[in-house]
Amino acid sequence: MLLGGIWFVYFCFGLIAASMAPLIPSITGELGISHVAMGAILGAWPLVYIASAVPCGVLLDRVAPRSSLTLGCVVIAASCLLRGLSHSQEAMFLSVGLFGVGGPLISVGAPKLAALLFTGSRRAIAMGVYSTGPALGTATALALTSSVMMPLFGGEWRIVLFVYGGIALAAGALWFVVASRRGTWPETGAGGGAPRFSLGAVSAIVKIPAVQIVLAMAVGVFFVNHAMNNWLPEMLRSKGWSAAGAGYLAALPTTVGIAGSLIVPRFAVGERRVLVVALLFVSMLTSALLLLATFDWTLVVPLALFGITRTSTPALVILLLMETRGVRSDRHGLVGGLYFVAGEIGGALGPLTVGAISEATGGFNAAFALIASVSALLILMCLAYVKANAPVCREA
Repeated sequence: MLLGGIWFVYFCFGLIAASMAPLIPSITGELGISHVAMGAILGAWPLVYIASAVPCGVLLDRVAPRSSLTLGCVVIAASCLLRGLSHSQEAMFLSVGLFGVGGPLISVGAPKLAALLFTGSRRAIAMGVYSTGPALGTATALALTSSVMMPLFGGEWRIVLFVYGGIALAAGALWFVVASRRGTWPETGAGGGAPRFSLGAVSAIVKIPAVQIVLAMAVGVFFVNHAMNNWLPEMLRSKGWSAAGAGYLAALPTTVGIAGSLIVPRFAVGERRVLVVALLFVSMLTSALLLLATFDWTLVVPLALFGITRTSTPALVILLLMETRGVRSDRHGLVGGLYFVAGEIGGALGPLTVGAISEATGGFNAAFALIASVSALLILMCLAYVKANAPVCREA
């Protein structure tokens, strides 16, 4: 029941995070926004996320899970509703940026709760299960926004955003009820036994070499994921697909990723976890290279490969961080916050960089080449992590 509640909350995270991508032509046309400016808007919430992730992570170590995830839902719903009320580039930037305040409470809170409620292989499986939530939310936004929701509401993109915001509010209410019915939360989940935040604790964790490598991985993973999440429909339209066709194809990676996130984490146990993550990065690299060369229905191959990577990798990489030698379990909220601070640096740069490249080159091939290069670096980071994590580190 609790896992189902976490899943629905994270579904809304994915739904609202991806809701802008299919609406780019409508929003840019009505508000007169360029691709560069739209890239900045799409990167607004990751930028805010950078500043809010650590405070939210510390908060998650100290407050009841019922309150934290409910608050997260309310804030991301407000972000979506305010987007529908925006009539200028500046207002849209601020509305999207608000998502970066509520997002950490969900994306940091979900893995922390999974680590709190499950152990061993069941923990990895639970993370795989809740990871299907944002994946399905993203797929829903990409597949249905242009083809179903926009026609249903007469092409009024603002009403579509109001509906998505309402769904997030409903998820928050449902989670509040479900979490209230649980008799006893473990002490670290309730916040009573959480250690106080200190800069010394942050410094001690960040000084661990293996932690530094995982944080660098997070930058690369989020750079690729956010760039593709926000620009994939436009990338496909640039290859000649209609808005509806591009929407369905853009949903394919997430749909495939849902199945992958239920299967892949089962193999990512113990010492095999780094190998599985490295293979996912190989899949990411292969996908980017194939996207450079494909235009017709053969696009389904690289899109499917990317889907397996996009959905499974974030959960497994944060699990690497939480289980790195020297990182204590009562600091999982803090290290989760650090992970998303690093990740959202890449998350902010990804959409902005791809928008600027597409404007400068008149297409997306250079962006695909950049994504392939980042993927190759991520593979090398896996090798570095194995070496760095081998010695026993002092606990932080």
